[in-house]
Amino acid sequence: EHYYVSPQWMYDHVDHYDDYPRDIAVFAGEYAAHTEKKENSMESALAEAALLTGIEKNADVVKLASYAPLFNRIGHSQWKPDMIWFDNLNSVRTVSYYVQQLFATHKGTNVLSLTMNKKPVTGAEGQNGLFASAVCDKNKNEIIVKVANTSDKKQPLSLIFNGLKKKEVLSGARCIKLSSADMDKDNTIENPLAIIPQETSLDVDGHTLNVDLEPATFAVYILKY
Repeated sequence: EHYYVSPQWMYDHVDHYDDYPRDIAVFAGEYAAHTEKKENSMESALAEAALLTGIEKNADVVKLASYAPLFNRIGHSQWKPDMIWFDNLNSVRTVSYYVQQLFATHKGTNVLSLTMNKKPVTGAEGQNGLFASAVCDKNKNEIIVKVANTSDKKQPLSLIFNGLKKKEVLSGARCIKLSSADMDKDNTIENPLAIIPQETSLDVDGHTLNVDLEPATFAVYILKY
């Protein structure tokens, strides 16, 4: 399967694979969100992050996923958006690149159930533009929660890990974020580090992590257990 679609289409289809027969193996071979200008931007990257939360929680169906064309030469483009742009002397990683990187390097080994008011977090009514998925990495003893806040408001989040045993203590929490107040913005040859992942440490209270997630932000929360 492949799809080049609007950000809104991606938001509307995050649950696209929820009802697929579980004996089907899907390769999302090409996909990207594009605005009317068909340019890479924070807006398109945020929509791609939201879609990937739906793909991640359906990893038993979607075995493989790959972004739109990898490279494109500035001034000689046949197709856009693309992941990495270059000229004769330089290259630049788009915000979409960093979304792909964060999912690929924090994919875990097992999908975990994650709900909000007993429903999957798919931007549904009452979920305030939030999209989320969760995995654990049994090789590293990590729990990884990915959340896209697609709204224009800061969202208070309370991540409660009910599946942990009483003796299992959360520690070493950290967060990696991609964010921009300008939804049309992207990294450029002139400013290649305009929007890059920013990492901070976090405090955990027992089995609960309370945080505020800024508007138009994709965040990856990583906790040791």
